[in-house]
Amino acid sequence: MDITNPLSKSTLIACHECDLLQRQPVITHHANVQCGRCGAVLYRNIPDSVDRTIALSLAGLILFVVANLFPFLSFEVGSQATRTTLFTGVRELYAQGIWALAALVFVTSILAPLLQLVLMLYVFIPIKAGRVAIYTRPAFRLLNKVRDWNMIEVFMIGILVALVKLTKMATIVPGIALWSFMALIFLVTGAAASIDGRIVWRQFEQAK
Repeated sequence: MDITNPLSKSTLIACHECDLLQRQPVITHHANVQCGRCGAVLYRNIPDSVDRTIALSLAGLILFVVANLFPFLSFEVGSQATRTTLFTGVRELYAQGIWALAALVFVTSILAPLLQLVLMLYVFIPIKAGRVAIYTRPAFRLLNKVRDWNMIEVFMIGILVALVKLTKMATIVPGIALWSFMALIFLVTGAAASIDGRIVWRQFEQAK
């Protein structure tokens, strides 16, 4: 903390709720910093934020590939068996002419998670090496917007509800992609929770 100049920009932070300008306390452990006036959380200190984000994002990207390449579910009715993939639902909705819903499912369950994982790696791998990527600023801002479109949890709930209803009609065999997709939900959530935006902007300022 800069003690020579009490109004140094590096020591001040504005509350996003009540706009109170206050000094940033120095914390080295996992803790929340709250506004002294309204109690809003100003930021969270996350130890090993960069390492956690990169590790979880890499693992999530591997599971994403597995979830999209291998069978998701197998339906067995008598002697007939049908295998589905993660993209099957999007393709069937499009084939039935429900293009808007097909696009929505594709964006929220496939495109948004993939883009989120790629953006996290694009931003934080260079930071781990002590530098910043060329388009770090727009990439990090896009990452914050993409997170709102990632709805793989909702997609998974829909699948589980459908499975409960279909168990009376056919024998359902979960594929490796289903288990990978379930694990992917926790990894993406964990990676997003490990992000400390202050590290990104601090490294961006130092790189100027």
